[in-house]
Amino acid sequence: MTDNEDQVAGLLLAAGGGRRLGGRPKALLDHRGRPLVEHAVSVLRAAGCTRVHVVLGAAADAVRNQADLDGCVLVENPEWAQGMGSSLRAGLESFSGTDARAALVSLVDQPGIGAAAFARVRGAYKSPDSLVAAAYDGVRGHPVLFGSAHWAGIAATATGDRGARAYLKEHAAQVALIECGDIARPYDIDTVEDLHHLE
Repeated sequence: MTDNEDQVAGLLLAAGGGRRLGGRPKALLDHRGRPLVEHAVSVLRAAGCTRVHVVLGAAADAVRNQADLDGCVLVENPEWAQGMGSSLRAGLESFSGTDARAALVSLVDQPGIGAAAFARVRGAYKSPDSLVAAAYDGVRGHPVLFGSAHWAGIAATATGDRGARAYLKEHAAQVALIECGDIARPYDIDTVEDLHHLE
């Protein structure tokens, strides 16, 4: 493994309370016989991330008890109800003092995006100045990779459910778009109607 490869850490945002799912925490939804959060961690690992930080919020104790997250750094976000922005801030902050030079960000509710897409985005990392995003027919989507030079700026603008959207829009010229429409399906598990995507 090269030093470069080890500098890209996985960041899984898994704190959501599933408000539109009747309050079922997304991390604990069943997918292929295991909690969805386990599936998402395995995807990041399969894409080459040896360090994976998982941000927990809703039902954090239940997630710890029911999901096998051995080897992950668990980050609790007490402000999870404020939206994804607070989880992104907590996750990026958790890398301070580590060797991570970039964060490959995964959302727990997108099981249609597999290791191939994550590996493709991760492979575009060049330096702490890197900003990379998957694209679907040319439209920016997930996963995204944030070089550490951008973490403070992203944290400063990550509010509500917008996450890094404002920062990425402002820095659009620097974002390398990596087409993934041929290998991934970027749907979200947001509502009861979406549950049919789970296996």
